[in-house]
Amino acid sequence: MSNPLIEVQKYGQSIWYDNIRRGMITSGDLQRMIDEDGLLGITSNPAIFEKAIAESGDYDPAIRAHVLQGVDSAMDIYERVAIEDIQLAADVLRPVYEKTGHRDGFVSFEVSPYLADDTEKTVEYARRVHAWLGRENVLIKVPGTPEGMPAIATLVGEGISVNVTLLFSVDAYEACANAYIEGLETWAGKGNDPSQVASVASFFISRIDSLVDEKLEEAAAANPAKKADIEGLLGQIAVANGLVAYDRYHQLIASDRWQALAAKGARTQRVLWASTSTKNEAYSKTKYVDELIGEDTVNTIPGDTFNEYRASGKPTPALQQGWDAKLAEARAKMAGLADAGVSMEACTDQLLEEGVTKFSEAFDTLLKAIEKKRNVLKAA
Repeated sequence: MSNPLIEVQKYGQSIWYDNIRRGMITSGDLQRMIDEDGLLGITSNPAIFEKAIAESGDYDPAIRAHVLQGVDSAMDIYERVAIEDIQLAADVLRPVYEKTGHRDGFVSFEVSPYLADDTEKTVEYARRVHAWLGRENVLIKVPGTPEGMPAIATLVGEGISVNVTLLFSVDAYEACANAYIEGLETWAGKGNDPSQVASVASFFISRIDSLVDEKLEEAAAANPAKKADIEGLLGQIAVANGLVAYDRYHQLIASDRWQALAAKGARTQRVLWASTSTKNEAYSKTKYVDELIGEDTVNTIPGDTFNEYRASGKPTPALQQGWDAKLAEARAKMAGLADAGVSMEACTDQLLEEGVTKFSEAFDTLLKAIEKKRNVLKAA
């Protein structure tokens, strides 16, 4: 029986797993997912580590060992156990990295969310953990805030591969793509091989519908004459926004500026669909996988959706079939959103701010949990 998680690869998409946990690596589950599900990469973020470390005993032996070695601060303990996870996962995925010609097989590690609004400190943190990780197949995650964009250009210009996260707007996506191009030009201008640097642009999906649907329901209630038209946009905007971003991607890689880098071996910065679990129970559990399968893309899928797609997925070249008509329809939906009085810019600004806040709050919870475990161990 074919596995839909593997089948999507024939349409040019890579499936990564949006989760990491020590037990997943040490038990052999990660290797099984590579062997049986064709898994091609892993992403992590502060919320994932918070859940893994605070809500399980997987890390207690490692935390105990670090406490016994005199590592005292919660932040230092977190960095050590998280980086150990990333290194272990990167080593398991190394054969994938080699087999795919360094296109896949990556593990992502995010800079501290506390630094999202500080370019210089983001760069310093990324440099430090990149050197500490010591693995070619690691992407350093940098948030797509205004302050993150120059950090991306600087890091890529130093040969550091990045995963740009928390992208909600098409304009933010374009800014991150241009930052990647700028960094590659700097790197290649020093006589280096641009094919040594990789990047993905993590464009968030389901969170868009969660917020925009709220706004649309308010607009429909306030405008009975247009209620049906407005409600027809429910659950449609996240994918439409993604299609417009994907079109912008194709425009960028067709530009003379990109083609000059491609001639030197540069690798495209693939669009990575993030936040692809369905938040609204009225929508298909695999909606944000089914509708976003396309050439030169990645979908990083959380556990429940991953399992659901393995069981019931029916891969199609969703983004290639009737692309011109789909893009026109997506643009019409975005115009309909504006006509309904809902500002996409205001929504994406809010989502970016909330995204940074959520990761910071998860980090707060994580550090408190580690501190509690450390104090118990020290007392013992």
